[in-house]
Amino acid sequence: MKRVVFDRVGPPAEVLRLEDDVPAPQPKRGEVLVRIIASPINPSDLMFIAGKYGLKPPLPATPGFEGVGLVEATGGGLLGWLRKGKRVAVINDRIGNWGEYTVTSARLVIPVPDAMSDEQAACFFVNPATALAMTMDVLKIPKGAWLLQSAAGGELGKMVIRLGYKFAFRTINVVRRREQVEELKKLGADHVIVESDGPIPEQVRKLVPDGVRFAIDPVGGEIASQVLSALAQGGRCLLYGSLSDEPVSVHPRYFIGNDLRVEGFWLGAWAKKQRVLTLLNLFKRMRVLMAEGVLQTQFAATYPLEDVKKAVEHAAAPGKGGKVLLRIGVR
Repeated sequence: MKRVVFDRVGPPAEVLRLEDDVPAPQPKRGEVLVRIIASPINPSDLMFIAGKYGLKPPLPATPGFEGVGLVEATGGGLLGWLRKGKRVAVINDRIGNWGEYTVTSARLVIPVPDAMSDEQAACFFVNPATALAMTMDVLKIPKGAWLLQSAAGGELGKMVIRLGYKFAFRTINVVRRREQVEELKKLGADHVIVESDGPIPEQVRKLVPDGVRFAIDPVGGEIASQVLSALAQGGRCLLYGSLSDEPVSVHPRYFIGNDLRVEGFWLGAWAKKQRVLTLLNLFKRMRVLMAEGVLQTQFAATYPLEDVKKAVEHAAAPGKGGKVLLRIGVR
């Protein structure tokens, strides 16, 4: 089999290499062997390769936290037997998905409908599940309430905007590039503000004088600090990323005086705390919302595995207009 590997952490385009004649991994009991069809390049993948993610790679490592593929074999167990022969969305934090074959727990593969494209199925987990779980299950944003989000021009940010439009909560969306403003308004954004137009709290309070009750941020650093400073009394914020790789800095008196709650959200850790029925219900809702176009992913480009260095450079570029996908196999 072919697979992408890295022997040291660092800039992805520098440390990744392709191996083209290695044995396929073998599943143990409770695991399945999946022939990968496609896998997206997520920010978490790039941070993992660079050594800046919450999970540290056991080197040498293969990246790729999610993807879509066909279950070709099982190491034993009822669930694996039920999954055999099915096209599945694959989540994997042990043996990555950027290879022709991977092995993962049978619990971490979810059959996808025939009507769902390979591209959408490849992106089934990370962004759709994070967007839906944060807004509707963790924050439980009520109708009419305001949500402030940074990095709103990304694929997950667009999903949050469409969720707000569908479930009647209102969004204020922070972007870096002015050309994103009209695009996001067409998706249903109530307001879009540009970082360079002034401090985020001042811009927010011109729109919502009392501040916002809910916020989410994947950036960290100065942007997250400003997002927190825009929260209203009793406000709540989820920090779900660290794209800037910088710490958040807000004076403790602001938290104390305004009764704020700031929490971290990591999909994998959150999912492990949920009951099986809760996750099955989440996946069911995701399928419906993906079919409706609410949790759809847009794509900027597709690359073969052999062009992984070009692919990760493209995925890291600002303003690319969608997700970058690795096409690894066929159905």
